[in-house]
Amino acid sequence: MTHYTAATTPITQRRTPAAYWQRACAVAAGLAMAGSMALAADNGPLPGKGVSVQPLKSSIAEESFQTLLVMKALQQLGYEVQPMKEVEYPTAHIALANGDATFMANHWNPLHADYYKNAGGDAKLYRQGVYSANAAQGYLIDKKTADAHKITNIAQLQKPEIAKLFDTDGDGKADLTGCTPGWGCEAMIEHQLTAYKLRDTVTHKQGTYSALMADTITRFKAGKPVLYYTWTPYWVSNVLKPGRDVVWLEVPFSALPGEQKGTDTKLANGKNYGFIANNQQIVANKAWAEKNPAAAKLFAVMQLPVSDINAQNYMMSQGQNKASDIERHVNGWIKAHQKTYDGWIAQALAAAKQP
Repeated sequence: MTHYTAATTPITQRRTPAAYWQRACAVAAGLAMAGSMALAADNGPLPGKGVSVQPLKSSIAEESFQTLLVMKALQQLGYEVQPMKEVEYPTAHIALANGDATFMANHWNPLHADYYKNAGGDAKLYRQGVYSANAAQGYLIDKKTADAHKITNIAQLQKPEIAKLFDTDGDGKADLTGCTPGWGCEAMIEHQLTAYKLRDTVTHKQGTYSALMADTITRFKAGKPVLYYTWTPYWVSNVLKPGRDVVWLEVPFSALPGEQKGTDTKLANGKNYGFIANNQQIVANKAWAEKNPAAAKLFAVMQLPVSDINAQNYMMSQGQNKASDIERHVNGWIKAHQKTYDGWIAQALAAAKQP
């Protein structure tokens, strides 16, 4: 079963303020669903009747929001949606490919390229459309230390005197708050530590990311230097704001492992933070998707702005992290975007009727 607890980070600024969310989320679930229920009823028998769906998500609690939104839309189509199960990304891709589960709403492309390929790729998995676009990731340090020592590039941590600034355990090496094993980003960080010759001066701290970031934020508030990896959509950058509290570090050159080897990570503005922007996609078992065109169409057309995910994730970080809170957030989002939501349902129903 899924455990709903506060976890960790966004990078881009929220387009939707928390006050907007509070108003939207105050709407009752019944009102949020009324329009789409009527829409489905007008289209005759629901295509998902009698068909079971097993959703998956990783240990990142904030993924519950995106996953539950898909689950509610599938229920609107008549599918019998089971409670989401928690499993890390590599295992999730294999489970989907083998038909042991139905879908996952948080496949990162290209971050999870190796997981996708190893599970059978397009022959076994279905992915169409982009659920959430332009997810960023990279390394940051506190602005105070960056300005004082003119640190702009992670390669500067090759120098022992610079690395020592971020030492938290007294061994003389910089301590990088990194990525939980199994998320995909840990392989990127490990590859880059070697590529940028940082093995002798930087330690990649891994474990429960939320706990590590809580400690990192505590250090920052105490006025101490911090070095960490993060991504968007997430809530950390609502607390440690890039440009005000922290700054992004560039990398000396592009260096990605596996399927992403040779990819240029330089941005259009000339900056290179070591990672390209990812798209989050809904990935499903291909055979199941082919038998369920309504669900397949739904997976392809659903779109959720990064800013909206950031806003909801931030509320979770502020204590609204129980299952009932997330349910309320999803219902509030649907009510605030009823026309968009009804459009997804209409397109899915139309796909079910096509020969």
